[in-house]
Amino acid sequence: MKKVLLLVFSISIFLNGSGQTDGQKSFASGEFKKWAPTPPMGWNSWDCYGPSVVEQEVLANTDYMATKLKQFGWEYIVVDIRWYVENEKGGVYNQKDPQYVIDEYGRYMPAVNRFPSAANGTGFKKLADYIHSKGLKFGIHIMRGLPKVAVERKLPIKGANGITADQIFSKDTLCGWLKDNYTIVANKPGAQEYYNSLMELYASWGLDFIKVDDLSQPYHKGEIDLIHNAIDRCGRPIVLSTSPGQTPAEQANHVKDHANMWRMVEDVWDIWGDVTHVMDVSKKWYAHRAPGNWPDCDMIPLGRIAIRSEIGTDRMTNLTKDEQYALMTMWTIFRSPLFFGGDMPSNDDFTLSLLTNPEAIDITKNSTNNRLLSDDGKRTIWLADDPKTGDTYAALFFANDKVKIEPSHAVYTSKLITRKKQSTEVKVGLNGSKKLYLVVDDAGDGFGNDLANWIEPKLTGTKGTLKLTDLKWVKASAGWGKPIINKNVGNQNLNVENKEYAEGIGTHSNSIIEFDIPEGYDTFSAMGGLDNGCVGRNGGATVKFLVFLQNPVVNIPQESAKVNLNFKDLGITDKCKVRDLWSKTDVGVYSDSISLDVRNHGARLVRISKVK
Repeated sequence: MKKVLLLVFSISIFLNGSGQTDGQKSFASGEFKKWAPTPPMGWNSWDCYGPSVVEQEVLANTDYMATKLKQFGWEYIVVDIRWYVENEKGGVYNQKDPQYVIDEYGRYMPAVNRFPSAANGTGFKKLADYIHSKGLKFGIHIMRGLPKVAVERKLPIKGANGITADQIFSKDTLCGWLKDNYTIVANKPGAQEYYNSLMELYASWGLDFIKVDDLSQPYHKGEIDLIHNAIDRCGRPIVLSTSPGQTPAEQANHVKDHANMWRMVEDVWDIWGDVTHVMDVSKKWYAHRAPGNWPDCDMIPLGRIAIRSEIGTDRMTNLTKDEQYALMTMWTIFRSPLFFGGDMPSNDDFTLSLLTNPEAIDITKNSTNNRLLSDDGKRTIWLADDPKTGDTYAALFFANDKVKIEPSHAVYTSKLITRKKQSTEVKVGLNGSKKLYLVVDDAGDGFGNDLANWIEPKLTGTKGTLKLTDLKWVKASAGWGKPIINKNVGNQNLNVENKEYAEGIGTHSNSIIEFDIPEGYDTFSAMGGLDNGCVGRNGGATVKFLVFLQNPVVNIPQESAKVNLNFKDLGITDKCKVRDLWSKTDVGVYSDSISLDVRNHGARLVRISKVK
């Protein structure tokens, strides 16, 4: 047991000063809103490097931003999760034997083997200095709460008059997906002092931005108060971002009084369903935007992502170009913070063009009265105003993205598969059919994060047993990525209910896989199950498994559609010039309305100017 504990809780102790003194000037109430007068724009390491980013990768992205993006308003470099774990190497959290680096006051410190400039107890000071020397700003990610190792070692809380970590913690409402920390009991003596000591330390490093995770869903009001108070007294402006979503709408007033950014949704990946989910949830948040207060659509999963990631393998984004335009248009017209998630030095010309379009960025920086005009379920129109010219911006979306199936034609339909019930046994007679269609439906919630597996699928009959993994399908589709044999859709081992399987088909809702059935087989059987790769994440993870013996599709979505905008809805009766901002071309002059072609899963972003 002793050997195991040493492995699990290996700790490097660094003696550190707190940075700020007790006499440090505090900020006035509400002053924090001045620190983010426009939506923050930057880069975050999570989408490309997961929990294992190293200093050289941060420096490479810093240099890229300084050279190619700073002039367009991009300025934050953010080191995401678990920078304090020495043996974090891949995209999946090492929760078996993490080697934490922590100081004498129970505060995580950067792992020197990953961040060499942090040697000798200097923390992130030298890295922050380098980033600042490039005219940029520095940020980090932390988890809410108190390190478990600090509790176990009964480490003192700095400035708390002898109170130790084991006196301010609780095992209630712990994070369900990362086991590093305990909850801090907000009203305990020493709780505020702990967060004060954190922010003082971070201020001494030169921190400009902090993302605090496991804070918004569920909404930890007490700890948000502590964090906000600690920032206010640390003497350095530090923009606060709460994560992940969904932040409860009923907490809008509280979060606006305590944070600069708050996540509206769970993690957004390169899944079209994630993008449409943002579009839906944003409808209840746009009225709460104001200088210093920005509802957050989440990071931008474009370019090269998942170099080391929990979702899939090294790739350029799975979103099509149309979908990338739609994502950037939504984030822009909504005035969301913009944090690019890809590895910037790997950007291609198209990705770079999305990040450096000055006309689109001007909407993020300067537009006002951003609002939803209409949504008929397929065609959506958002508007915003240019306060300098009086022009109107319009974002036109078309998303007929649901391939409709007829569930009554299924010969098998599972009950709802969720985290509570993660699998179902499937066995159906083929009734002489020559066709077999395996369908995974998102169960109507529209979320991504629905990794689903057909485990050990096979046909049986007079000819014996035929593994479907040995039979080439006719065609196959998935809502994210592509169906894959003997791996999950993220190219990891198949795993259902914590058991790995060697044989199966990994896919992602919504998915249809079509097979021709050879002669001599009369039964299909398999287990359908959620892959563990999605069970441990926030959101989604709800599917149904269906089996059809005839084509389940009863409609094929349009490739494009006209989206109409009447100028009277803008209060305009004059002729107007219309300019397409993504193509940087003038579309024409129109009298009463415009009707523009928008590709399915795509968007048009236009400026409408009165003709003088």
